[in-house]
Amino acid sequence: MIKLDGPSHGPLTGGRPGHLVVLLHGYGADGDDLIGLAPVLAPLMPDTAFHAPNAPYPCEGAPMGYQWFGISRLDPHVAATGVRAAAPFVDAFLDDTMAQYGLDETRTLLVGFSQGTMIALHCGLRRDVPLAGIVGFSGMLAAPEALASEIRSRPPVLLIHGDADPMLPSQLSEHAAETLKQNGVPVGLHIAPGVGHGIDQTGLSYAARFILDAFGLPLPNQGN
Repeated sequence: MIKLDGPSHGPLTGGRPGHLVVLLHGYGADGDDLIGLAPVLAPLMPDTAFHAPNAPYPCEGAPMGYQWFGISRLDPHVAATGVRAAAPFVDAFLDDTMAQYGLDETRTLLVGFSQGTMIALHCGLRRDVPLAGIVGFSGMLAAPEALASEIRSRPPVLLIHGDADPMLPSQLSEHAAETLKQNGVPVGLHIAPGVGHGIDQTGLSYAARFILDAFGLPLPNQGN
């Protein structure tokens, strides 16, 4: 099996990290795309290591980028098959990186964007031990009809989506949130007005607060 690799950042404190955030990029991008979030988040959580692995396959539609699976006009069957095929790569990366740092799931969190959100939700809800949390930007829940019979853990989830997204309508995150609630997953939803297929400052602020809370770290201006 292909072993994932990609850029990393931190921890700012140096030495062995106390927390781990794994960033899963979207279709046609690479780890460099999302690792750009790390310098913004790191000062708030200086003992955290950020890793942004490249997806395992060259992208059919963007020769310089990568894909978790081939995409076909949001065909739900393609998405369901794709996340199942990609999940073992991400699970192995999580296991290896946690072992490398001596961390467990309570100190590990997944962040996904677009196709990376599909992977993060699929993997994070099917691991035996719940992660600290999952943040999903501009994505969707693949194979929602299978979740009830396959869910194995219920980490807190935050979904963030722009209401002007031309690629993946924000209703997909709304539907995902409803399905998660029906399956006992604690979920928050933020629909960002006027935001397209991307991450704005407000959405990133929501994500930062969610991550700090998931890790039990102090919010800014609230002391140590």
